[in-house]
Amino acid sequence: MMERIKVNLDVIEAMLYYWQATSEKEKVGEAYLNDIASMPAMKLIYDEEFNEESVRRALSAISNREMFSGENKKEGRFWNNNMWMLEDLGYTDMMVTPLKTLNLKSLIGKLKNVENSSQYEEIEVAFVPDHLEIYRIVDNKLIVNFFRVKPSLYDESISIGEKDIMEFIEEKIIELLSEKTS
Repeated sequence: MMERIKVNLDVIEAMLYYWQATSEKEKVGEAYLNDIASMPAMKLIYDEEFNEESVRRALSAISNREMFSGENKKEGRFWNNNMWMLEDLGYTDMMVTPLKTLNLKSLIGKLKNVENSSQYEEIEVAFVPDHLEIYRIVDNKLIVNFFRVKPSLYDESISIGEKDIMEFIEEKIIELLSEKTS
C-alpha cells in the first residue's frame, strides 16, 4: 500500500550552488560537475544521446565561459536552459522556493483508490534539470523537468504547463500506477 510520496530536490540543490557560483564568476570544479552528473536522479534521464559526459561538458563550458557546441539537440537544450537560469537568479529562486515546501501528503488519500495504488509503498517525485522532456516515469519515480516549472508572479504557486503543480503530479502518478500493468 502506498504510504509516502517523497519529493527529491537533491539535483536542484546541487544546481543552485552551481548557478550561484557561476553567476558570481567563480570556477566550479570538474569534480563537482561530475558529482552532479552522477547523481541517481540525473542518471534517470540519460540515454544514448545524453549522458553524464553531456552534463559535464555543458556545465563546464558555462562555468569556464567557453563556447559550447552540443553534439545533438538534447545537449544544446540542456546548455541553453542552464544559461537561462543564470540570467535571473531571482526567478530561479521563485521556481525553487515553492518546491522546497511542496507537501504531497494530501495526494496519498486521493490515490489510494486508484487501481494498482498498492504496488508501491513509496513514490518519488524528483525534479531534475532535464532537456526536452516535461516528465518521465521510471519504475516508482516521476521525474519532472525543473526547467518546466512556472512560478506565479503574484504568490508562491507554481504550475507545469497550464496545470497547477499538484494537479500535474496527481495526473502523472496515476499514469505511473497504470503503466505497471501495461
